Amino acid sequence: MALETITAEELVNTPLSSPGWVVEDLIGVGVTLLVGAPKVGKSWLVLRLAECVSRGEPLWGFATCGGAVLDLALEDNLPRIQQRLFRLADECSETFHLCVSAPSLADGLLDEIAAFVVAHPGTRLVIVDTLQTVRQSSKKSAYASDYHDVRAFKGLADHFGIAVVLVHHQRKMDDPDPFNTVSGTNGITGATDTTMVLYRKRGEKRAFLKVTGRDVIERELVLEFNDCRWELSEDQSIEHEEERPVPREVLEVIRFMEGRLGWAGTATELIAQAGLGNARAASLGRKLAEHSQALLEAGIRYSTQRSATARTIFLERIAEGQFNDSSDGSDGTFL
Repeated sequence: MALETITAEELVNTPLSSPGWVVEDLIGVGVTLLVGAPKVGKSWLVLRLAECVSRGEPLWGFATCGGAVLDLALEDNLPRIQQRLFRLADECSETFHLCVSAPSLADGLLDEIAAFVVAHPGTRLVIVDTLQTVRQSSKKSAYASDYHDVRAFKGLADHFGIAVVLVHHQRKMDDPDPFNTVSGTNGITGATDTTMVLYRKRGEKRAFLKVTGRDVIERELVLEFNDCRWELSEDQSIEHEEERPVPREVLEVIRFMEGRLGWAGTATELIAQAGLGNARAASLGRKLAEHSQALLEAGIRYSTQRSATARTIFLERIAEGQFNDSSDGSDGTFL
């Protein structure tokens, strides 16, 4: 089968939506690995996470994308979870689903999760607590086996546009870098989008949640365990990523589209008709693609089409709210 390729020129001129957040700036669509020592409080943390997402309520001030949640609490039993919920919440959401028994990856776990997501189109989050309980034995190398298992969850998450949180254990060793204490090989962390390590000294209420990943700002959250719930004490962001301002040319295009239902033409024609002055045709398409979300928020859908001789830009007026597309994988296909 031939490789599917795209030129860099075509890529920078094509509007693509970002994967999106389930917990803004913390947990995005894809696979998040939550690592911690036994009894450190990982299950309390994901229970709180699940409650917030199922209700669409903020977690530690971070906005959540509300929807159905599936928590595979495979190291617990229903009486224990019930007691935790009694202490954690006065009311529980009907969109928060729990399961204490599930097949392994080798025995069809991904198909079972896919069937749940199809049956519950608003699903936003799946929690597997813990990863080790669903691992499959393999004759592959340890690295290949680790990478393969996590990538399987990655494929499911990307297909349905959901977040999958895999709860995992730490090695019994000290290391100045908490990310080096993840049990297993680098194949596990290499296959995930985000890795979180929860650690604290035994008996102390205060703990640290270190976060790193492909799309998140590297940060360390200082947490305190009060009344059976983790509360944010301090947010120590290691990087400060500033959102790039919308360039003048894009703002001028938004103004140009006021009162228009649509427009089509080349970048050179758009520069002339919108009065963009000394804007460069070669970079205008890239700027419109990079800031396509700003156009959508202004009620304008941007797209392009390449012919043998030129690239045509299409600007279309859309109704308010029409751009809030949500992929729920309801076609029923996964594997």
